Amino acid sequence: MYKVNEIFHSLQGEGFNTGTASVFIRLSGCNLHCAFCDTRHEEGTMMSLPEIVERVMQYPGAPLIVLTGGEPSLWIDEDFVTGLKQMTGKRIAIETNGTRPLPHGIDWVTLSPKTGLGNSGDLPVVLTRCDELKVVYLGQDLAQYDNITATHRYLQPCWVADPEQRLHNMHDTAQAVLDNPQWRLSLQTHRILGIR
Repeated sequence: MYKVNEIFHSLQGEGFNTGTASVFIRLSGCNLHCAFCDTRHEEGTMMSLPEIVERVMQYPGAPLIVLTGGEPSLWIDEDFVTGLKQMTGKRIAIETNGTRPLPHGIDWVTLSPKTGLGNSGDLPVVLTRCDELKVVYLGQDLAQYDNITATHRYLQPCWVADPEQRLHNMHDTAQAVLDNPQWRLSLQTHRILGIR
């Protein structure tokens, strides 16, 4: 059984797969407590893998499943990933803070470390490889991510409620990318579009 906060169909709004029709499986709970967290992920319903697959298959055309949270690695294992892939025929992506090892079989790993951001718990990142490194940028030293091997590197402005501060964060992040061109800019396009 897996504690699921929600399952929904939308476009991936961030990073490399931006714009891809996806089914999001948001698993409950997190091992960090980031002050800027934008999801209410604590509550959930215990579901079996067949129940999850039944919900996912309500969207047969979406080619991608995104495991997210909270921190999805608190719940998933290799049997879950293998079963989900076999029963849906879809690619599996995960968005993780990287503080826990991941099971084999995941097609796309987005690592979004939260170390050094304050009030997050600062558990060490154990993942050293990913497809996509996506860092919420708040002015931190980017050298701390040099030991992570990533095919793609993205800086993403921290989204806040205050429009003036949000614009400031966007400008700071854009400048950081100009100053560090090995990174690319990622925007939360789902927020800009007003979708989930």
